Amino acid sequence: MDRNRLHNKVASMRRSLFDQGYLDDQFIQLEDLQDDTNPNFVQEVVTLFYNDSARLIQNIEQALNSRPIDFCKLDDYMHQFKGSSSSIGAKKVTNECTAFREYCNAENAEGCIRSFQQVKQEYAILKRKLEVYLQTVRQASQTA
Repeated sequence: MDRNRLHNKVASMRRSLFDQGYLDDQFIQLEDLQDDTNPNFVQEVVTLFYNDSARLIQNIEQALNSRPIDFCKLDDYMHQFKGSSSSIGAKKVTNECTAFREYCNAENAEGCIRSFQQVKQEYAILKRKLEVYLQTVRQASQTA
């Protein structure tokens, strides 16, 4: 793929992530921090997000499966996940985390379980879309 088409594809993919509500302005701020001295900054931050998210998802699953459910602990884990998501601009994931925390505060176990499925689904979609986007960004930067 020629350089202009690749750069247009990157721009289109990026615009789509925002238009579909997967990312918000926080992601733009991350991109603004990337420069020649740290050309992989966004990729590194997103990778840290993935690693942190995997750990938190596992912790939340364990907390949801324990009896009695410790809603305080569950809320703490989700608060961390929400903060992580917000820090990279993961808008839909952050919104789902907020919904989950409302169920936690109401000590609604069924609501937490259903909401957690939504959190995981939005996270999986975002991860897939971001991986493709960042791979395309890398390809475009190699043709620059």
